[in-house]
Amino acid sequence: MSDLSTLVRGIQSGGMRALARACRLLDERDPCSFELLKRIFTHEGRAYVVGVTGTPGAGKSTLVDGLIRLYREQGKRVAVLAIDPTSPYSGGAILGDRIRMQQHFTDDGVFIRSIATRGHLGGLSRSTGDVLHVLHASTFDVVIVETVGVGQDELEVTQLADTTLVVMAPGLGDDIQAIKAGILEVADVFAVNKSDRAGADATVQDLQQMLSLRRAPTGVSKMQGHTAVSTLRQAPEAEADEWLPPILKTVAHRQEGLADLVDAFSRHHEFLTATEAGQAIQAQRQVAEFRAILYQALIDEVDVRFAEQVSEKLRDIVDGQADPYSSAEALVRSALGANEP
Repeated sequence: MSDLSTLVRGIQSGGMRALARACRLLDERDPCSFELLKRIFTHEGRAYVVGVTGTPGAGKSTLVDGLIRLYREQGKRVAVLAIDPTSPYSGGAILGDRIRMQQHFTDDGVFIRSIATRGHLGGLSRSTGDVLHVLHASTFDVVIVETVGVGQDELEVTQLADTTLVVMAPGLGDDIQAIKAGILEVADVFAVNKSDRAGADATVQDLQQMLSLRRAPTGVSKMQGHTAVSTLRQAPEAEADEWLPPILKTVAHRQEGLADLVDAFSRHHEFLTATEAGQAIQAQRQVAEFRAILYQALIDEVDVRFAEQVSEKLRDIVDGQADPYSSAEALVRSALGANEP
């Protein structure tokens, strides 16, 4: 416990070694990780979290690298969580996103951590939310979470980020993604990256057209069916308690348009803190997080206390002697101390 107390103090002071060790414990689900999270929660500050998602090849990592540079010029401490896909065959991960950000490795004001998905769906890893709590308890002003390249329904980042940036690029089939519309409904800000390429204006027009066809009712949260509170329509001005997601053109490798992105993030942050709709989003995000923690805790408890019964049920299912629905129901009743029907 004394070692854990030392680790907590190191996290609070922004020690890079302490942060790296805490991330490793959480990612490997060490037995002491749950106690660590309980201890640091009472010490949490509040870093501003930007989620960066979008289709593969849109230039997310290069854009994140540019955002780090801008925030550092403002004197802000920045942490980056770069989520990398895990091979379903070897179980390995390249963890290559941080290679594009290596110019910041010697900067004491920047912490970069690559995390493998380990088969977790949704564009993030299972430990991402826990690692964010560690970063909140440290000394960072901004945390950027870069997801793996995702499709229109892998949008777990919206449950963790204050502001969700969707990055698209011309010539990558993003107009088809726009028609599918799933990835659009959660965006707070759009970036059409690589806008020096042909077709950038057409991509912007496609986004504007799709957004003009949709409108989310005021007060609806991202947590409810991934529907954004944003008013998804083209209009000259936002109405009260509404956020109109801006569409900005960027060329990340030349730093073009990134200052406008940071300005859009600031305006959206103000919307979250100053409006009733924004505060409702934050409250429902906390509800969603608690439910996720509760579900995982229940599953872990079942795995520990009912491992033998789970194995027996699985054998019966594989042998065709039982169906998975009845088996799951029986285990739940057993875990809750209820009688079999």
